[in-house]
Amino acid sequence: MDRQFRPSRRAASAALALLLVTGGLGKPAEAMRREELKLHTARGVHVINTEITETQEEKALGLMFRTSLADNAGMLFFYDTPQEVTMWMRNTYIPLDMVFIRADGTVHRIEAWTQPFSESIIASGPNVVACLELAGGAAERLGLKPGDRVEHTLFKPRKK
Repeated sequence: MDRQFRPSRRAASAALALLLVTGGLGKPAEAMRREELKLHTARGVHVINTEITETQEEKALGLMFRTSLADNAGMLFFYDTPQEVTMWMRNTYIPLDMVFIRADGTVHRIEAWTQPFSESIIASGPNVVACLELAGGAAERLGLKPGDRVEHTLFKPRKK
C-alpha cells in the first residue's frame, strides 16, 4: 500500500511558527520592540509591558504558540490609518482580551476571553488604529471599559 505523506494542519502551522520565531521569515519574538503603555481606568492607571508589532510577520505571528502571558504584559498591533481591524485565535493557546483602540487612545471595544484555537473572526468595528491583546480576564480585573484611555506615543489625544 502506497501512502502519501501529508503533514497535519497543526504540524504545518507549527513549522511556519518555528520559521517565524527563529528568523526564517522575521526576527525572533525576543527582538520585538518592547515599551510601556498606560491604561487609564476608573480604578487608576495601570502600566502594561507591551510588545509592539512593527512588521507584517510580527502581526501575522502575534501571540500564537505562547503558553502564558503575564498579567502586566500585552501585545499591541498598530495600524497607520483608522480602519476595521480583524483578528482571530488560530494557533493561540491562551484566552486573550482584545482591546480595540481609536487614534486618540480611546478604548472603542473589548472582546473578552477569546476562545483559544478559534478561527472565528473578531472584528473591531469601524475607525480603530490598534488592538491591544492582554491575558484573558485582564480587562475586567483592571476595570478597563470602552471610553477609557490608553496612553502611548502612538496615540494622539484630542486637543481640548
